[in-house]
Amino acid sequence: MAIVNATPDSFSDGGLFLAADQAVSHALTCLKQGAHIIDIGGESTRPGAESVTDSQEQDRVLPVIEKLARETDALISIDTYRASTAKLAVEAGAHIINDVFGLQKDAGMAGVVAETGAGVCIMHTGRERQKLPDVIADQFAFLNHSLEIANHAGISRQAMVLDPGFGFAKDTDENVALMSRFGELQGFGLPILAGTSRKRFIGALTGCETAQERDVGTAATTAILRLAGAVVFRVHNVAMTRDALAITDAILKLKKEHQGEAH
Repeated sequence: MAIVNATPDSFSDGGLFLAADQAVSHALTCLKQGAHIIDIGGESTRPGAESVTDSQEQDRVLPVIEKLARETDALISIDTYRASTAKLAVEAGAHIINDVFGLQKDAGMAGVVAETGAGVCIMHTGRERQKLPDVIADQFAFLNHSLEIANHAGISRQAMVLDPGFGFAKDTDENVALMSRFGELQGFGLPILAGTSRKRFIGALTGCETAQERDVGTAATTAILRLAGAVVFRVHNVAMTRDALAITDAILKLKKEHQGEAH
């Protein structure tokens, strides 16, 4: 899943793809590099970012989605927690709704997902709530509530992917603990997305201050989390991620073959 932010203030690529043509061009480059999904966002979710109105967000993302849908058959994701934006985005050609508040911010979001038949990324966040002290216990507490909302709305489990929300109201220690215990999230029985790309905790661990310097650290987390069971990776640098996954998947394939022989 390649990140394309049509925003002026995102922490890594803010301002680079604010114009629709620039965003579409970058998205097509990401597809050539090996991306399968393009995630379009119109509001920065970095800590301290200013919120935007529904119409501002829609003015940024809808032209990009419409143009991209005409240019490619690749999957398009809309990164929004607003039901109104999600509905219009799917009508414009998006296939997936990526909600960083896990269906819990906008009461209408689950209904939009169900009505449109879109796929949905349900993300964990520690923002605007009291967290449990144990990182995995908090994952299950929050995401089980999200799944209750999804089930009540009639969203198919086949449409769901979960995202543990690296960096969203989590400090470095919490992010590392989440990586080390990532396999426990398999308990949900759903595909897991990893979104560590260029996050601040990678900089804290590596000493890389700027976001663009954190791609190698991101690739390391990609390999680690793939081995722990992640199946979707939301990233800025597609080519480097593809290479990290090629090596990791070769190891996983061999392990699977050996396990098959053992049985």
